[in-house]
Amino acid sequence: MLEHNCGKYGKDQDYVNWRWKPKQCQLPRFQGKVFLEMMKGKTMAFLGDSVGRNQMSSLICFLSQVEIPIGAKNEDEDTVKTWYFQSYDFTLMQLWTKFLVEAAEQEINGTGTGFYDVHLDRIDTSWSGKLPLLDYLIISDGHWFFRKLYLHEYDKLVGCVYCSEGNLTDFGINFAIRKAFRTAFQFINECEECQGLVTVARTFAPAHFENGTWNDGGDCSRTRPFEESAISLTATEYDIRSTQVEELESTRSAKGGKGFGLLDVTKAMMMRPDGHPGSHRDFMGMTGFNDCVHWCLPGPVDMWNEMLLAVLKKGLIAT
Repeated sequence: MLEHNCGKYGKDQDYVNWRWKPKQCQLPRFQGKVFLEMMKGKTMAFLGDSVGRNQMSSLICFLSQVEIPIGAKNEDEDTVKTWYFQSYDFTLMQLWTKFLVEAAEQEINGTGTGFYDVHLDRIDTSWSGKLPLLDYLIISDGHWFFRKLYLHEYDKLVGCVYCSEGNLTDFGINFAIRKAFRTAFQFINECEECQGLVTVARTFAPAHFENGTWNDGGDCSRTRPFEESAISLTATEYDIRSTQVEELESTRSAKGGKGFGLLDVTKAMMMRPDGHPGSHRDFMGMTGFNDCVHWCLPGPVDMWNEMLLAVLKKGLIAT
């Protein structure tokens, strides 16, 4: 969690003075004790990549003001971690996955290429077996799809993302994300041992690289949010958000599709180029690039958990 403490690493903290406000309602500040009281005897997991872990870190920071959890316990080569709030018998779990579905990195002479074979119709078993243990699942994903992928369905290579092979169709990021979320949602919906499980999908949170990408000098040095007029709802990031929402709504309308909720954060986060660590971070000793994907703590990411608590308090997710 400390790697996203941007103030500790020298970032000017004006970004904490800006807060998203919905147009037609009030979003209350997060109340840690209220959240923990609601979660008594429950287990909640954050499923997805490191941006999902970013949200979970924000939640742990909030809750630690009420009680310091016991943890973290690592399992399964760090794909699963747990924290335990003893006074509330509440377990918080991280379920790490790159694509939600089964995937393997291609290798040449034993060295990883950064290219992945992604099986869009096969669930990632590193997390699927944990579902019966859960009462709440917060699911998100997206950033790992921005690389060369070879897409498989029913044991056949059907296409790719970011490839130039003449015999393959580049279906694009949205196609792959749609299929992956569809497979994940269907698996959750059809889980016979998951009665009462509440699943909340958090929509895509965009990166804000300028002057390059993550590995060739891109940065995110802006110090103020964008005006609403400066963002485009036809951008790739919003297309991904719309794809995720469409798949969620399709699952909701399917037979038995109860217990699915939405945290729609994309538009709000498109306006926050000022809220990333940039060069002000300490991320597992990695140097030489700016982090314009994750979010500072405290920072704009805290709104996601304010929204999560508001959704759960109002009972907007029928089980």
